Amino acid sequence: MITLILADDHQAIIDGLKLLLKNENDILVVGEANDGEALIELVTTKNPSVVITDIRMPKCDGIVATKIIKKVLPLTKIIAFSMFDQAEAINQMKQAGASGYILKNASLQKVLQAIRIVAKGETYFDDSIVIKDNFIKEKIVLSSREKEILRLVAEGKSSQEIADLLHIGKNTVATHRKNICKKCNITGKTDLLRYAVERKYDF
Repeated sequence: MITLILADDHQAIIDGLKLLLKNENDILVVGEANDGEALIELVTTKNPSVVITDIRMPKCDGIVATKIIKKVLPLTKIIAFSMFDQAEAINQMKQAGASGYILKNASLQKVLQAIRIVAKGETYFDDSIVIKDNFIKEKIVLSSREKEILRLVAEGKSSQEIADLLHIGKNTVATHRKNICKKCNITGKTDLLRYAVERKYDF
């Protein structure tokens, strides 16, 4: 029997996974968590075969939680379950010790495959991720300040809010934003926000 713990800050996603898994005779959900700290505590108590965890969670993200869990319970297999398909996010989870990575739009068949494959000690990475990782990406070099501003853009901060947080002028923020757009071949505020959110783990 594969014992499984689910972690996501959106309870609806956990409930959906539980519903999909309830008729699988070889998989038993033994716990659930909505943040990284609760996940770590639960895993150390339940010692499951497999953990499925989101990357972005409050208190402690999935990458940090994975590192801690693998250090304490190296035999527990961890699968990232995320909306992020960027290479950096995947690599960070791999380095943390994850055995699998699947996207949140994956089919039930993929989820089941991932659980059963990693439970056997193998790895499973969503094939759609592999295809995207094969694209040759031009290296975009951003300054530390530009990266800092891009992170805040990804959090939905306005130029004025960014200026206040970084103690710089609003015009300075605007200049940095223009430079980021130029380097990344982006036009417009909406495209910059989309790029920042999608590339959150690339910088």
